[in-house]
Amino acid sequence: MIIHVGQGAEESEIQELIRNIEDAGFGVNRSDGRNRTVIGLIGDTSNVTENDFAKYRIVDGVHRIQAPYKKANRLFHEDDSVIDIDGVKVGAENFMVCAGPCSVEHEDDMVALAQKLKAAGANTFRGGAFKPRTSPYAFQGLGLEGLRILDVVKKETGLPIVSELMSTEYIDEFVDTVDVIQIGARNMQNFDLLKAVGETDKPILLKRGMSATMKEWLMSAEYVMAGGNDNVIFCERGIRTFETATRNTLDIQAVPVMQKESHLPIIVDPSHAAGVRHVIPSMAKAAVMAGANGLQIEVHEEPENAWSDGQQCLTPDEFGDLMQSINMLLDIEKKTADNQQVIQQ
Repeated sequence: MIIHVGQGAEESEIQELIRNIEDAGFGVNRSDGRNRTVIGLIGDTSNVTENDFAKYRIVDGVHRIQAPYKKANRLFHEDDSVIDIDGVKVGAENFMVCAGPCSVEHEDDMVALAQKLKAAGANTFRGGAFKPRTSPYAFQGLGLEGLRILDVVKKETGLPIVSELMSTEYIDEFVDTVDVIQIGARNMQNFDLLKAVGETDKPILLKRGMSATMKEWLMSAEYVMAGGNDNVIFCERGIRTFETATRNTLDIQAVPVMQKESHLPIIVDPSHAAGVRHVIPSMAKAAVMAGANGLQIEVHEEPENAWSDGQQCLTPDEFGDLMQSINMLLDIEKKTADNQQVIQQ
């Protein structure tokens, strides 16, 4: 259930309403938007009616949310959420570009690569210290040594770090070292892990499961947010279909659908969706035009010698060329949005 508070409400009146809601045994989620304040009731509202709150002078309307996801729902938070990643923002008009190799490798190579990516326009660095692999015989990552190297990369370049957490075993080390905890596609419905990261204050990059519906994806975000962590970023990385020409099928429709359903930012990973290098630039540009809030792209100095997933890595030069196109598209989108705003005024 959500309560719309009118623009003329005094802060003291809003606080009184919130106290009465809490006294009735409900949690409260307050969202102050551009046009109005929205108060969401958290808990079982089956025993209360709209009339219980419509009697307040400041209340413009009371509505029940039928969808099972509440805190992730745009009805709970009408304006776009903006997530702060150690100074880098994602959401609304803020665009995140996360780039780096699939797996963390030699320290000097990672620092040199990160410096090139930053110069080309990346504002966060991604690298896998722990790697979930389909084969138990494939390289599984450097583990804690990989986290140490990522820490060095940040100190040398200033780029915030994104890395994937696979279990709760190393959650303390991740909280201490990385800036964004990535939950991979295979763990999107690992509910114990979602609950654990929900108790942290770290931004969570939640990748879509390879066979997950958007509703299931939203419910996974709800698990994180129910624990108190509202800093969730969705990442579309392709879903499993009957097609075998590419690794997965990028669901570009997920961008506008998720933005309609949720206030949380959504970025796109064309590397894992494609699985082949030549498809990545086209899908990255398509994501921008679809309105995505960012990109995650795998880059390696020598893709043919990468320790994992080299076939889906761009070279630094290819990434630089792509960023020039991305920046041009972002500029076009911004000018279009500005013109539409002027027309509406």
